[in-house]
Amino acid sequence: MTDVSEAVVAEAVGPQQSLHEQGMTGQGAGETARKARPASPSRRGFLGMSGAALAGAALGQFLPGIPQAFAKEAPATAATLTPSAKAPVRLNYNENALGMAPSAQRAASASIAHSNRYPFAHMGKLQSLVATHHKVSPDSVLFTPGSSDAIRASVLAHATPDTQLVIPELTYGDGALYAGFYDLAINKVPSSREDWSFKLSDMQQAVADHAGPSIVYLVNPNNPTSTIISSDALYAWVNASRSDTLFIIDEAYAEFVNDPAFRSADSLVAGGAKNVLVLKTFSKIHAMAGLRVGYAVGDAERLEHVSHYVEDDAMTLSYPGVMAATASMQSPEFLAHSKQSNDEARAIFTATLDELGWEYLPSQTNFVFHRISRPLKEFQADMKARHVLIGRAFPPADGWCRMSLGTPAEMHYVSAVLREMKAKGVV
Repeated sequence: MTDVSEAVVAEAVGPQQSLHEQGMTGQGAGETARKARPASPSRRGFLGMSGAALAGAALGQFLPGIPQAFAKEAPATAATLTPSAKAPVRLNYNENALGMAPSAQRAASASIAHSNRYPFAHMGKLQSLVATHHKVSPDSVLFTPGSSDAIRASVLAHATPDTQLVIPELTYGDGALYAGFYDLAINKVPSSREDWSFKLSDMQQAVADHAGPSIVYLVNPNNPTSTIISSDALYAWVNASRSDTLFIIDEAYAEFVNDPAFRSADSLVAGGAKNVLVLKTFSKIHAMAGLRVGYAVGDAERLEHVSHYVEDDAMTLSYPGVMAATASMQSPEFLAHSKQSNDEARAIFTATLDELGWEYLPSQTNFVFHRISRPLKEFQADMKARHVLIGRAFPPADGWCRMSLGTPAEMHYVSAVLREMKAKGVV
């Protein structure tokens, strides 16, 4: 590993990698995987932008009023890394390697001394902050231990013998997992083998062909592809849908999106849609995966029904989780910094994929779905030997790897590892 360690030192302190010129288009029919392109000088400008500029218009729709500077809340970044078997670079679970906002860490730490009590008294403030953020009333927000439990509860609350779940063939598995637990029919709409895109029109047809109720589960941006669907097409479908069609829109990664055409489905709820549940989490942009704080945004009456399948909010969430989430909601500077760090990490990694000539899909999240030249298990083993843990298999997408994005320093290290492997003919 000496050659990799020396390479990463040079990589980390040398000029930053250029940005792959992303085509910010939705996951529609015919969209193709990105091909390798030569570097262009214009890409360097991206990495030289300020945090506020880099966060850009896309973050503004989620976090308005981002300050220009973020010196106090930004954690220090190491210039070099020395990963080991005991301390590898973890790029396998789409975690936010940056860590929580310092204010959230302080709030969680301070709450330990009070965690012999339930967090009843503090739930109202968190609920108010979240509701204001999404422009809905507080009773349109239901907290769950992470968004995965919101998936479970939402499916269970609407499960009947004649209900079907409609999903893309390649997507996050929890929707189908819970539907299977409750014996729902699962209708998987085919995905393209070229770029794993799917057609909303095919999903619409699957709903139209079914005589009973349908639950449409859409992860937007999608996991593992990191691509988005057309907001206009989704809005049009919801507005024209049957009353017995429930849309569960999982937006775990929405705050990372750069495409200005993307719109959160929370606007549908704010506009009065009765059959939409938007699922959100503090695990990703807020970097609170281990504290398990998630929530659903939806029509108050429907959420009241779903709430019967979730333990009471104050019993569901931990005291540290409530306090950390409350602090993080009031730390827009850190959230802008978190997105900026992710954008920079993505730029470093996709520039390396371009250099290696590997195809990848246009990423709108904190991970990248790219092709690999050998079986995933072998690639995983080779990366693990170099102290990098990467994502699992996502059948039927053989020959593809979901690589989570770490910090910029970590992605410089990964880039050096991949170059070393390429030079040795390992990949």
